[in-house]
Amino acid sequence: MTKIKINRNILLTGSFVNELSALGVKYVSLSPGSRNTPLTLAFANNKKIKSFIHIDERSSGFFALGLAKASNTPVAVVCTSGTATAELYPAIVEAYQQRVPLIICTADRPPELLNRGANQTINQDNLYRNHIRWFYNSGLPEPNIKKIRNLKLAACSAVYYSTIKSRGPVHLNFPFKKPFEPKSYTDEIDEKILIFAEDTLSVKERPCTCNHTDIVKEKWFLNILKYFEKLERGLIIVGPDNYNPEFLNNCQILSQKLLYPILADGTSQLRFGNHCKENIITNFDAFLRPGKFSTTHQPDIIIQFGRTVTSKGLDTFLSNCTAARFMVNEFGDWFDPANKALAAYACEPYIFCKEMIKLIDSLRFTRENSSWLQAFNSEEKTSSKLKTKIINNSSFPNESRIVNEILNAVPDKCQIMVSNSMPVRDFDYFASCSEKDIIVYSNRGASGIDGITSTALGIAAANKKPTLLITGDLAFYYDLNGLLSAKNYNIPIVIVLINNNGGGIFEVLPISNYGKIFKKYFLVAHNLEFKNFVKAFSGNYKLIKSWKNLNSSLRSAFKSKRFSVLEIKTNAADSFKTRRKFWKAAANNS
Repeated sequence: MTKIKINRNILLTGSFVNELSALGVKYVSLSPGSRNTPLTLAFANNKKIKSFIHIDERSSGFFALGLAKASNTPVAVVCTSGTATAELYPAIVEAYQQRVPLIICTADRPPELLNRGANQTINQDNLYRNHIRWFYNSGLPEPNIKKIRNLKLAACSAVYYSTIKSRGPVHLNFPFKKPFEPKSYTDEIDEKILIFAEDTLSVKERPCTCNHTDIVKEKWFLNILKYFEKLERGLIIVGPDNYNPEFLNNCQILSQKLLYPILADGTSQLRFGNHCKENIITNFDAFLRPGKFSTTHQPDIIIQFGRTVTSKGLDTFLSNCTAARFMVNEFGDWFDPANKALAAYACEPYIFCKEMIKLIDSLRFTRENSSWLQAFNSEEKTSSKLKTKIINNSSFPNESRIVNEILNAVPDKCQIMVSNSMPVRDFDYFASCSEKDIIVYSNRGASGIDGITSTALGIAAANKKPTLLITGDLAFYYDLNGLLSAKNYNIPIVIVLINNNGGGIFEVLPISNYGKIFKKYFLVAHNLEFKNFVKAFSGNYKLIKSWKNLNSSLRSAFKSKRFSVLEIKTNAADSFKTRRKFWKAAANNS
């Protein structure tokens, strides 16, 4: 039988990557290194997987996070051994918290080098154990059919666990011995082994790769319907999540049948698009803060879809109410910091709404009294008028007005990534409903400011839709390395940089009353000229000087083939005074 010379590292990694490709993996985010050479070459040689190369592993991880969010597919991440693996951890934590499918592939030194002082060698065994859904150590490559089959099955398991079983990041650790290069032969094998390595598994051979289907349990709906029938004072809360488009209509129909208002988080997608927006409440953060309305309008039942809400005002309101509360999300995750909910149901929200509507119709349940719903809709209209008067007519460059100025200027079909800290809060507080088909993204899993720019660039790279990032100066500074991807891959993202010179979010905290300590240890002014950084990465830069200037600059920026940064220099303390004026007026209006 014909013997063929091969490099065992190249043979097995090539077989693994081909299997990932056959299972639908379309993207990989790689960082250069020596030990990960076999993995890098395997992905480079696969024509069906698009590669993005990043010098900085931390940026690479967050870029992959954005790719996975926008494409709704598992994205592979590759890095070398040692501390490079630790640089991926922040993105893995965020992916774990938000259930984003990442397939982390770390190269490693062989076991005999561990704890021997070998260069770039750390203990990588289940390194991310607290923030992954599955782990696999491949062991050293061996050029035989059993080992190759095991690695193919590991690829199947990686896709299954990351997308279906318990959606989120998974980790595969690959120890390699030198040599790594294809023509540095290590073995001679039979042709049948090579053929097996190059082929992918048949559908019958792949375990657990079927599509996930929700298990609809009628007793869930019957149980909750009993509450609906006797409780008129209810709320439907729609927190952050990547909802099925069918949910937008189903949730609206459920609201109309129950006569419960819908409190839609700014990142819930419910505020945007051409679907019906009747009963959708956007100003709840303002009028549910301590005041007359929040005191007299305590709910008896709450249905919460999606993740924990962004709004501090709503979160405090929920912590203080005694309503029967049920959470509904795909995996039955417990999104209730106050720990007051009665149950969490593992069901896709759109299916929950659809099945509940069918049950309500079959039992001919109707509700006539709508005074509860009318009160919320009335308060929404009043708060909207106050928002127009206080926020949307505030003078430049008030931070709270920026959100709606952006929404008015962005094109239809735009993707908006909103940074953590104040941008996502202002988006939740002030973003009004719009007929524009806008998709909103955020990293609200662990809610860090690391990797924001890289995540946005990954989102933009996954499709050709216009993409905008709203970010703060600290988040922008923290991920300056991410701009290299914008330059290298010609990603025409538009970045609105809100610069209040550091620590603006702390203005809303009690520590802001502590003078010198506050200024020295919390505000941490950086006094940086971001223009120089943007130019260094070959981006367009403009300092915005008026609302009219912002509007025209946004429209121009979306026409550019390069990335653009529009910087707005603001005063955090003045902006907070405007927010507080609106909150006080809305809470005391009733």
